[in-house]
Amino acid sequence: MATTQGLDLRGVAWPPPANGRARLAAANRNAARARAQGAAAGAVGAKAMSDSRVPNSASGQGPGGRRRSWAELLAGRVKRQKYNPERAQKSKESAVRLLRSHQDLNALLLEVEGPLCKKLSLSKVIDCDSSEACANHSSSFIGSALQDQASRLGVPVGILSAGMVASSVGQICTAPAETSHPVLLTVEQRKKLSSLLEFAQYLLAHSMFSRLSFCQELWKIQSSLLLEAVWHLHVQGIVSLQELLESHPDMHAVGSWLFRNLCCLCEQIEASCQHADVARAMLSDFVQMFVLRGFQKNSDLRRTVEPEKMPQVAVDVLQRMLIFALDALAAGVQEESSTHKTVRCWFGVFSGHTLGSVISTDPLKRFFSHTLTQILTHSPVLKASDAVQMQREWSFARTHPLLTALYRRLFVMLSPEELVGHLQEVLETQEVHWQRVLSFVSALVVCFSEAQQLLEGWVAHLMAQAFESCQLDSMVTAFLVVRQAALEGPSAFLSYADWFKASFGSTRGYHGCSKKALVFLFTFLSDLVPFESPRYLQVHILHPPLVPSKYRSLLTDYISLAKTRLADLKVSIENMGLYEDLSSAGDMTEPHSQALQDVEKAVMVFEHTGKIPITVMEASIFRRPYYVSHFLPALLTPRVLPKIPDSRVAFIESLKRADKIPPSLYSTYCQACSAAEEKPEDATLGVRAESSSAEEPLGQLTAALGELRASMTDPSQRDVISAQVAVISERLRAVLGHNEDDSSIEISKIQLSINTPRLEPREHMDTALMRTMSLQAVDLLLTSFCQNLMAASSVAPPERQGPWATLFMRTMCGRVLPAVLTRLCQLLRHQGPSLSAPHVLGLAALAVHLGESRSALPKVDVGPPAPDAGLPVPALFDSLLTCRTRDSLLFCLKFCTAAISYSLCKFSSQSRDTLCSCLSPGLIKKFQFLVFRLFSEARQPLSQEDAASLSWRPLYLPSADWQRAALSLWTHRTFRELLKEEDVHLTYQDWLHLELEIQPEADALSDTERQDFHQWAIHEHFLPESSASGGCDGDLEAACTILVNALMDFHQRRW
Repeated sequence: MATTQGLDLRGVAWPPPANGRARLAAANRNAARARAQGAAAGAVGAKAMSDSRVPNSASGQGPGGRRRSWAELLAGRVKRQKYNPERAQKSKESAVRLLRSHQDLNALLLEVEGPLCKKLSLSKVIDCDSSEACANHSSSFIGSALQDQASRLGVPVGILSAGMVASSVGQICTAPAETSHPVLLTVEQRKKLSSLLEFAQYLLAHSMFSRLSFCQELWKIQSSLLLEAVWHLHVQGIVSLQELLESHPDMHAVGSWLFRNLCCLCEQIEASCQHADVARAMLSDFVQMFVLRGFQKNSDLRRTVEPEKMPQVAVDVLQRMLIFALDALAAGVQEESSTHKTVRCWFGVFSGHTLGSVISTDPLKRFFSHTLTQILTHSPVLKASDAVQMQREWSFARTHPLLTALYRRLFVMLSPEELVGHLQEVLETQEVHWQRVLSFVSALVVCFSEAQQLLEGWVAHLMAQAFESCQLDSMVTAFLVVRQAALEGPSAFLSYADWFKASFGSTRGYHGCSKKALVFLFTFLSDLVPFESPRYLQVHILHPPLVPSKYRSLLTDYISLAKTRLADLKVSIENMGLYEDLSSAGDMTEPHSQALQDVEKAVMVFEHTGKIPITVMEASIFRRPYYVSHFLPALLTPRVLPKIPDSRVAFIESLKRADKIPPSLYSTYCQACSAAEEKPEDATLGVRAESSSAEEPLGQLTAALGELRASMTDPSQRDVISAQVAVISERLRAVLGHNEDDSSIEISKIQLSINTPRLEPREHMDTALMRTMSLQAVDLLLTSFCQNLMAASSVAPPERQGPWATLFMRTMCGRVLPAVLTRLCQLLRHQGPSLSAPHVLGLAALAVHLGESRSALPKVDVGPPAPDAGLPVPALFDSLLTCRTRDSLLFCLKFCTAAISYSLCKFSSQSRDTLCSCLSPGLIKKFQFLVFRLFSEARQPLSQEDAASLSWRPLYLPSADWQRAALSLWTHRTFRELLKEEDVHLTYQDWLHLELEIQPEADALSDTERQDFHQWAIHEHFLPESSASGGCDGDLEAACTILVNALMDFHQRRW
């Protein structure tokens, strides 16, 4: 009787039965029938077998007529063959492969006989609630049973245990779970998995677990496998993510599986699920592994069969997620939809929080660069001609917030030079998606102040390259980049009109080298005409390229073509406004509305300069149809004339004296104004009707300023400040009128009346409304600046507050500089003592930043005794601060202390020249004068031990101690070194001029105190002081001469 009991099948390629005891019983019945048939054959069969004497024949009978067992047959075969170790090893490997391919471990366990093996199961090990798991089913007991079972079956114990654990993982994952967590385990599942993994760790520690077999068994249950289970296997050290992913036979399939699960995981994180902390940890670990393994130069994957698999999977998954997000944004994803949440979460992985554990920055930089390339090149469906037509819609403020947030996160790791260089490389080598390329340019100039210089250098290189070899691609790229950057306003980039004039308006232009270059330029401009916005056509017509007379026909042909295109667009060049913002590429306005804006700006320029604007004079000659038909009627709108002539009246009279207003038209205007006096209520008709529409842009500006202020106290929001300033610039443009941009007014000098500063409201309804909104906008901006400074100072000193103040100041200067200076004059000159401490600090800091940009700002004419050439903006603040009464003395002390302290803190690491450029010498002299005068302790000589450290903190606190702050600044080492500069010395003559301005009846000092101070100042300080330090070298006669001259000058100014 044949039997299989006791057979050792290790190393034999014989698969065990897969259908359990039923198959074994059927085999026994068949064997019984075969034995019955053999008995019926009788002795003949036995004799034949005996005579044949052929051992190991097909009949399977041995000597004596006995049927031999399989063991005897195999033993005889082994005896005849020589032992070959290599062949034996191959046989074992073949057997293992065959077993792995066909075995059913569950069925295999059922076939095992014996009471111990019948009870062998992991269900109680992973059942955390069962006390029996700890008492009777310890890890050692199960491990011993597995070893015994493996020995009985003839399979390695590692393969057997790996299959059992994988099967148990599958059972846990397929248990009833919450439908809202498709990638996460429930609490019960997590407990069971934890117990199972503890057992798996025991098996690993005792070399009873095959990782490779486990990975292969897991992928067989891929459809039910949860991502969190995979993550726990990695965290607990059972099998790493890398090993598991590399063991999958189909890289494309595993990439798709990971992509689907990561999308669900991101959605769960944004939905604030119960296990969001676990989900975030999972996402972070997955992303870190993908970045490290996908973007290393030389991957050392020692455990992999195919080392190139893991980088392929990592890059594939990261790219799938990015493409999904970009496609969703392009399709217009709905706010707070599941897709929107997924995209928002995935873009968040680019933050330092998720990738903070990546030790080396090299893989991270390569990942960010690869991501940027994918953003710029994915789905290049737009042509350059589409970009020319549509790029005005791709400014920073109009780009999807999720995309701009992604740009800002990429900017954290890559420098501006790297970003511009990468952009240049991509544009030169690949097809690009123009919308994302140009929105990236906008983000670049908004977030980096140095980007303007880098882009200008790159554009200059592109232009030189284009004209050198007539490369059309370089020309298109240069024009698109410049126009896009110019859309972000004067604080970010120069206007397109200025760039075009600088590039082609002189003999040094790119086109001036040859006729070939001229033909190339005008061919390019002509090809753009069908796609151009009217704004750019107007720039080209009003500021045409400089062309030699013999090639004039090229220019006239282009201008004719451009004018024809404008006529097709129903835009008349003759009706174009005088001060239209030609760089905004915005919608065209009606001639009447544009004329009203031109009148408003012309009067503003006249008010600040006292002269008829050059633009108006040129229009009266070269653009007479618009000047006569639109500008003059808008200017001469009948109204009730004020009793005291305002700037508008003065402007009209100046035009009349210059013969720029026809006498009949002026006469009609005067008659209409006289008639209007009888109906004064008509002068303001329409203002209230428009007030409601004015509230909307002001409300949007207020909201944008509030968002910026909220970001000041949140260190995690520092990277969005530049973006928020860009939004503020856009909102301010809307408040001032869609096409109103003061950067388009070329003002070389601002006229400002210190004694009577005012921004007079205009009586015409449109201009009055615009002026009112302009005043409200300036007040909002100044108030916001002060509030932002206080908020930023509450979390960081000035030197660590970033560039927000400079960006904010540039936005104001680029839009409403004359109005800002007028308002500052009103506040500092006439309302200074009533200002609160936050206002003083904020306005002082603003004065410092205005001084920082003094070279880019026009000079200010404040009238006598100021020089006719005008004052630079820093010197303006010296003129606005008076020292006459007790209140004005104290206010001047506060302002000077705040301004000097802020500049020393803000620019502590910069040179002394930088400090001097931000502050006027007069401001520093007034501070010295006030400290000497008000604080007797400051009159004593200072020793080295008296040098104090400067802190900004006491100043911004609600109860600011100005005396302590002033004395602390007075003894500060950097300030003492600054006083060594010759132009900031308080000389004897300076002291006399300031002291003579004091009104004795309103002085902060009593008569006795004032006499003591004069005695000290003259006899103890200035008289013995050297002339190099502003003194008199001990010469009493020289001191008396200077005193008499100062008295004469003072009385001459008064009379």
